[in-house]
Amino acid sequence: MLGTPGRSQDVGGLPPPQAPRGAGATSTALGTVGDTVPGGAGADKLAKEQHSSTLNLHKLNVQWQAILRDAKAKELRQDVEILSQTFARVMDCKDSAIESLVTDLEEAEEQHARALRSHLHNVDRLLQLQSCRLACLEEGYSAQLSALQSEFEAERTAILEQHKRESCYLRDLALTVEQNYSESDHEATLNFQSARDDIKNKSLQEKQYCRLQLNGKTAELWEQFRQAMQSFTEATEHQKIAFEVLKEKDQKSSREIEMQEKKLQKLQDLVAATKGQIVAHLRENEEQNEHLRMEKERALRQLQELKGKLNQARAKAHSNLARLTVQSSAALSTLQQVVEKGQRILRLAEMCRKLETEEEKVLPFYPSSLAEGEQQDAQRVFEETPTEPLAQAMRDYVGLERFWQRFNKVKLEEKALEQERATLRQRNRQLRALLRQYMEGISISQGVLVEPNPPLGAQNKSCGPRDSPCAHGDLAQGHQGATRPNSLDPVPTSSGRESPVTSPAQRGAWGHHRDRDCPEVP
Repeated sequence: MLGTPGRSQDVGGLPPPQAPRGAGATSTALGTVGDTVPGGAGADKLAKEQHSSTLNLHKLNVQWQAILRDAKAKELRQDVEILSQTFARVMDCKDSAIESLVTDLEEAEEQHARALRSHLHNVDRLLQLQSCRLACLEEGYSAQLSALQSEFEAERTAILEQHKRESCYLRDLALTVEQNYSESDHEATLNFQSARDDIKNKSLQEKQYCRLQLNGKTAELWEQFRQAMQSFTEATEHQKIAFEVLKEKDQKSSREIEMQEKKLQKLQDLVAATKGQIVAHLRENEEQNEHLRMEKERALRQLQELKGKLNQARAKAHSNLARLTVQSSAALSTLQQVVEKGQRILRLAEMCRKLETEEEKVLPFYPSSLAEGEQQDAQRVFEETPTEPLAQAMRDYVGLERFWQRFNKVKLEEKALEQERATLRQRNRQLRALLRQYMEGISISQGVLVEPNPPLGAQNKSCGPRDSPCAHGDLAQGHQGATRPNSLDPVPTSSGRESPVTSPAQRGAWGHHRDRDCPEVP
């Protein structure tokens, strides 16, 4: 019973059940009472209590095992469900992979079948081309064969006719040579017989004389030979023994030589067969070399043609490169000019930026003067595809639209400033004329003063505003110069009177004040 809670703890992973506190307390109390109660009654109660506590503990363990078994079964069911879901998901993945592989396999089979069909079609085409080529070659071969047969028949007839002519000529020549030979042979035979008889008689006489001389010499030589042979036999006795030994060796050597000669004969036969094979191979190699030589000549001709084409292409490429170099240098110079022009435009733009007003910096583009309908028509025309070359070229400069707006604005302002400048120049000339008349009026004599005052008339005729600061400044300056007595010198006139005339310094001062008060528009 004590091992059961431990097993249930290992199975369920939960703590083992504890014994009830009441039972322990009761057993402790009973133990205390047993100690106090005398003998048999206390021992029976303690045994009953222990039995009841053991039974209760067994019941608790049985119930706890059932609880743990239910919890474990629930956990196992959850694990089984999770594993079944995981297995189902894995099976779905495997099924999808198998389906994709099956589709890939079907596509591969279709591609293979298509490639096989194309291959078979190409093979059929190649076979058809080969059959056409063989038919063409057979036709060419038959044509060449007929041509060669005709040439052979013509040459054969010509050779047979020439052979007949030469045979007739040779028969006639042989008959003539035989007649000449028979005559010369008869003459030579007669001369030979006469010369033979003379030589035979002479040789008989000489033979008899030489026989007599040779008999005496032969006897002397025979005696000398016998003596020399005896001395030679005595001297070469041991050499004779050595000769016998060498003779036996010679016989052995001869047998070996015969064997070697047989081997040598076999080797010679083998060499002859090898030579025959070599000759056959040489013949085949000569044919192959001839074929290769022809191939080499054809390749050399093709190489010469390719070299010619390559030289032409190289010359053309060189001319193209020279033209490209000239064009690139021209393009570089043009681009350099464009870069310089762009730098100058940027510098001018920076200078113009410094001269812009605050309003131009805030609103650099003026509003369009076209109505809304006119703007829509212009936009529609602008969006249409151009047909003229100039319009197509202008499509590349759409990004400069704002620039052209500012440029046109500046041009309009320039024209307005030019008109204003011309107006100011005209007004300045009028003011100068009025000032000149005024100066002439204040520098005349007393007799002229009686006449009407020119400045007043000119002032009445002037179209300038009366509150013009320039005009008032000139008049004030003129009056100040006229009222200064120290700046006028008496100059005698034609009437004998003295008239105040301005000095050069005074005129320079007046001109300085006039230019300062009324500056000319640049």
